Amino acid sequence: MFLVVVLCFLTYRFYVNVTILNHELNRLTASRAVTKPPKLRTSQLVTIVLRQFELYENDVTLTAQSFINMFPNIMLWIVYNEIPYPPLDLAITNNSLSNVKLYNLSPNLKHQEDLLAKIKTKYVLFVPDSSRITSQHPLHVMTNELSKKPNSIVVLPVGQSKNLKCLKLNINQREWTIKYSLSRENHCDEVSGKQLIMVEKDLLTKLYDPLLHPFPHSLYVQTSVHKVEATILKANSLHEGKPVLRSHHSQFKKKQSDQELLRKFYKIFKIKQVIKENGMNEWYGCSKDTPRCFGTVLDSIPSYLYEKKWTPPCCISNLRKTARHVFSMLDEAGVRYWLEAGSLLGAMRSGDILPWDHNVDIGFVREDINRCRWLKKAQTKPIVDKKGFLWEKGTEGNLFRVFYSKINRINVNLFPFYSKNGTMAKDAWFTSHRNMEFPESFLHPMSSIDFVGRSVPSPNNIRDFLELKYGKGCIENPEYPDPNKIKFP
Repeated sequence: MFLVVVLCFLTYRFYVNVTILNHELNRLTASRAVTKPPKLRTSQLVTIVLRQFELYENDVTLTAQSFINMFPNIMLWIVYNEIPYPPLDLAITNNSLSNVKLYNLSPNLKHQEDLLAKIKTKYVLFVPDSSRITSQHPLHVMTNELSKKPNSIVVLPVGQSKNLKCLKLNINQREWTIKYSLSRENHCDEVSGKQLIMVEKDLLTKLYDPLLHPFPHSLYVQTSVHKVEATILKANSLHEGKPVLRSHHSQFKKKQSDQELLRKFYKIFKIKQVIKENGMNEWYGCSKDTPRCFGTVLDSIPSYLYEKKWTPPCCISNLRKTARHVFSMLDEAGVRYWLEAGSLLGAMRSGDILPWDHNVDIGFVREDINRCRWLKKAQTKPIVDKKGFLWEKGTEGNLFRVFYSKINRINVNLFPFYSKNGTMAKDAWFTSHRNMEFPESFLHPMSSIDFVGRSVPSPNNIRDFLELKYGKGCIENPEYPDPNKIKFP
């Protein structure tokens, strides 16, 4: 009996001790447990920005109302460069639109806080005009996707996803160009078409001007420089709202406005040529009716070389046209001529103008001047030919220049040479030019070479001719005009 009592007592003590131990362990575990923060609502994560709409005809009010109805506490900014007219009918006094704010980007003499500084959320959602949202799900999907891929862009179609194009961008700042190509995937540098765009606010702060028009094209150009990828979520989409810009007048007005915005945008970022995904060229540089893209050239070094850029493509294109025109005029007149100096060097390397060159050099036999009526007339005064090219005699030496037009001064140089004791000499001397005198034997017989899309007369033994002027290995080893000032990259 005594043993039974002892055993019961020990069992009881064991039970009490275990209970106390478990209680203590639970207390310690609870004190060390990390409390998970409550999940943030969409309105705490996302700020909406309406940037894409026309001031004179839009569906902004109903678009804003659609998103506010679905997310009553979300912050929504309507951003513009000029006050919309007719005024937006937002009924700001209505409590349902109390979170809708207007922001004018136009210059203001009073201090105005930057819009990004006003945005306190992690994500920014750009919504195009005339969009409707009927569920919270699309934004949940976008925020979830962006949380997996920070430093990226998430895109959702508005309307049919097939209307979106996924594009790759090749931005070559040295050559002033943007080149597009189609991407067969849902990941690309730029998306064209009607779309929602979600991006982290921190990424926007790294850009020159994330709200710059034309939007969203300007956004994508800037993000592509930072190697930011856009992903299209085609499984989800939003509905389109009220149709806008239906009249021919409105469409024409928008087209004109879009073209002007593109010109301004490309001027800011110094883009002169855009090669579309279908191979079409769009030019945003100089033309026959505008000055060339660079000013007076000093010491044969154009200003753009100091910017680590090459000759703007519009200038190269206009220079090709001028050169081909001059070749045709000289051929027609029977003038004996040949490609000279850096132009001949470019022909040997690529059959074209050197990508950093700003003119074309041609040598010709001086006694043939009177064969060409334009050279003959230019001896006394500048003359514009039937195709608008300006011929004139240089004031600083015995040479001639042919300009693309009276306004656009991109030019071809024509250097007259004459035979003197077996040497081709000339009276026009420039320390910066390599079209120096040379043995007459290089012209007997003449040769030819492809240049700017046609065959052009050239000296024979071209390599020897060029190495006489530029030194050994000049064809294989590119240099800028004065390597002591600017080294070739």
